[in-house]
Amino acid sequence: MSNYYGRPILKQPIWGPAVAAYFFTGGLAGMSGALSFMARVRGNRALAKSALGTSVAGLGVSLPLLVLDLGKPERFLNMLRVVKPTSPMSIGSWILSGFSAATGVAVASEVAGAVRPHGLMRPLDLMRPLGLVAQGASALLGTGVATYTAVLVSDTAVPAWHEGRREMPFIFAGSASASAGGAAAILTPTADAGPARRLALGGALVEVAASELMKRRLGPLARPYEEGPVKVLDQLSTGLTVGGAILLGTLGRKRPAAVLGGTLLLAGSLCKRFAIFRAGFESARQTTDVATEGPMPRSSALDQSLRVQPVSSRRPGTKDAATAETERVGQQATPEAT
Repeated sequence: MSNYYGRPILKQPIWGPAVAAYFFTGGLAGMSGALSFMARVRGNRALAKSALGTSVAGLGVSLPLLVLDLGKPERFLNMLRVVKPTSPMSIGSWILSGFSAATGVAVASEVAGAVRPHGLMRPLDLMRPLGLVAQGASALLGTGVATYTAVLVSDTAVPAWHEGRREMPFIFAGSASASAGGAAAILTPTADAGPARRLALGGALVEVAASELMKRRLGPLARPYEEGPVKVLDQLSTGLTVGGAILLGTLGRKRPAAVLGGTLLLAGSLCKRFAIFRAGFESARQTTDVATEGPMPRSSALDQSLRVQPVSSRRPGTKDAATAETERVGQQATPEAT
């Protein structure tokens, strides 16, 4: 690859900051939906309700963020007119739509079970298993919502995104798990928040480990993570995530520590999404420097002899080196007349 007069080879992505925010809120909503289902299956009603509420809140912010970036709500609906298996954006749109519908049914089931109006007891009894099935679908699709954005950025020509495709899904999944566990630890009584703390710790470990592995494997392409605002965001994300995980792991049974640790994890996850987002822009801008540095290789003697001289530098009646060499080769190849 080479550049053209110092201009970047790649154009920067056209996404706005709303997309980076959607990476965070979508991951939070998706993993919170999965956590809610697991808690409900195990009979942890307090954790199930708080995680489901977080999932609904994340969805409530994610959809407007998408519309804000697209410009018109109709554009999101247009993406649902076809299913293109080779397009992460098309598949992601359908996953998000299915997740939203399943979450809506699950919330309706919870509300109906809490209200229980007279005369509707039998229909409500049917809503209970329907709500469980909906939450199961929400959990399955929620993991897709949390990770399809990693495939979306990896399926581009941006070097820092594309070459990090092996670790990117683990980073997004770990970051989403850490944020979902942190939010649940804040909203759930500490006695019922044990699974949320374990999810947060596991997610933080996966996120930090996968991030460091990706940067080492990228080599020179990890330059955007090593300078400027991206470096600040990336280091801030690691510090907040590690600090929040340690706090939840050691003092998570105490309410103030649970709130502070969960807040740190949420902030770390948000910084991680923006660090990856901005790294893509910097990586595209730095494609002016992808040409191999060092001295130009010297040409061989034959190449030098065949190099055509400018017409203005020739003397009248003289032949250039290329013409002379061609005639000499032709004379050697032509047999003499007998």
